Amino acid sequence: MSEAIRTFTVAPDDDGIRLDRWFKRHLPDASFNIVSRWARTGQLRIDGKRATPGDRIEMGQQIRVPPAETLAKAVEARPPRPKRERPSLSEDETAFAQSLVIHKDAAALVLNKPPGLATQGGTKTDEHVDRLLDALWYDEDGRPKLVHRLDKDTSGALLVGRTARAAGHFAKAFSSRSARKVYWAIIIGHPNIEDGMVELPIAKQPGTGGEKMHVDEKEGSPARTRYRVIDRAGNNACWVELQPFTGRTHQLRVHMAAIGHPIVGDGKYGGRDAFLTGTISRKMHLHARRLRIDHPGGHQIDVRAELPPHMKDSFADLGFEIELGDALVLDAPKFSETAEGKKRVAANIAKSARKERKGERRSRGAVAEKPKEKKRSQMAAGKKIAAKKPVIKKAAPRKKP
Repeated sequence: MSEAIRTFTVAPDDDGIRLDRWFKRHLPDASFNIVSRWARTGQLRIDGKRATPGDRIEMGQQIRVPPAETLAKAVEARPPRPKRERPSLSEDETAFAQSLVIHKDAAALVLNKPPGLATQGGTKTDEHVDRLLDALWYDEDGRPKLVHRLDKDTSGALLVGRTARAAGHFAKAFSSRSARKVYWAIIIGHPNIEDGMVELPIAKQPGTGGEKMHVDEKEGSPARTRYRVIDRAGNNACWVELQPFTGRTHQLRVHMAAIGHPIVGDGKYGGRDAFLTGTISRKMHLHARRLRIDHPGGHQIDVRAELPPHMKDSFADLGFEIELGDALVLDAPKFSETAEGKKRVAANIAKSARKERKGERRSRGAVAEKPKEKKRSQMAAGKKIAAKKPVIKKAAPRKKP
């Protein structure tokens, strides 16, 4: 009896996710190495076409995978790996996690992440938001899923999808730049231009193990940040609104330091100059104040996160009034900055390129006239012109009276 190839239909909750993520959800025994091997050998297909683990899948597509027996043999041949069990949360940790929630609906949770708490775990990082999500299942069957991240020392609004479908929807909104994030920061000094756009490419700084970024005009990825000065405390510091239009690592911190106005408390990029004397805290003064994003239900989530205690104290000491920042109008994203707009621009560029290539092919295919033939044609044209004499109409004779 021959082994049967299996076919799965992509469900709505899996729309837009990577193929390797689909396997992690539905066929967890198929490791990334196994999936990659199937892809290389042509055994993995989407709608009949060869696929790779990084391909994005769409609702209704057909995923063809090798028979169950093939997977079982691959799993048996793989050396067993010890499973890491996530330690359960204490009652205090559960209460703390639930206290962070500032918005809750059927599709989303918005947390007000405190400074000093990492979004995800890593080397020597056991305390993080991802671990605390075990306390936020509520009445849902699945575990909430992170959609984006904030730096460890950055506080503020952090969006979490309550279902796989919702997480996919929100992830698309962030990648297409239709979601709007507003940060508040206190920076050193005062920019000469009070409403400006910083456009400097960013890359990993060599020799830092990827832990630090820097401006790199040659190898960096494009990065754009808009800033608006809200208020100032003399010449020593000012309060700014920051809007990232790209999502590079440490983008806001790198850009502010690059224009000579590092964020207060950001010693990593501002060095000694990033600190104020007196009662101002040495902690990072960068806060994700507002998040506006389209909801799967058709409306918008528009949430503001309260300032952390150290920034509240700094605002009071410097005489900043929160109402000034909230009064600023949040501009709608330009069509050219959305995913659809970028597709339209790319399509127009491709269309123009095709027209140019078509014109080149026509010019190459045209037979150039020979010099003698060209001269003869010009002479013939001249004879015809010379043969035509101007017609002079005579005036009608006047009748005698």
